[in-house]
Amino acid sequence: MMKKHTAYFFLLVILLSGCRSVQSAFKNDQKALNIRAKVEAFDFTFEALTAQSMRFNQVHLSPDYTLKVTKDTLTAYLPYFGQAYTAPLNSTEGGIKFTSTKFDRKLVLGKRPGNWKITFKTLDTPDPLVLFLEIWDNGTAHLNVNDPNRQSISFDGSIVMDIAR
Repeated sequence: MMKKHTAYFFLLVILLSGCRSVQSAFKNDQKALNIRAKVEAFDFTFEALTAQSMRFNQVHLSPDYTLKVTKDTLTAYLPYFGQAYTAPLNSTEGGIKFTSTKFDRKLVLGKRPGNWKITFKTLDTPDPLVLFLEIWDNGTAHLNVNDPNRQSISFDGSIVMDIAR
């Protein structure tokens, strides 16, 4: 009798874990659809979790370093580590901080489904910045920022779904 209950118990565990996998797959598919909709509408926020420049090791970042993207505005609040070729006149202007309403953008599908590559070039910042953002449908993303006055820096992070604007 005990073996029969044990067998039923294991069968129940297998069935329940299968249900969890289905729920997990559904959540992942839903997240991928949400990411796709946000990316294609140019309405999302990239949150940087780590930064790496050519001269420094990877640095883990505190929360709130972001690049907010809408159809008509780019807003960056990101740190900078690396070699600058010119210093800012105001010492509080460090980092990568700007709001741009004039920029070129190009969205290209990646080599695999669920991958997008977006290039932004600012036209109204003191120097034109070029940002390369690669996004995957699981929400992870990689951002590379090129500034003519500094070495490039890259950020790894994620697309945040619910940030108040």
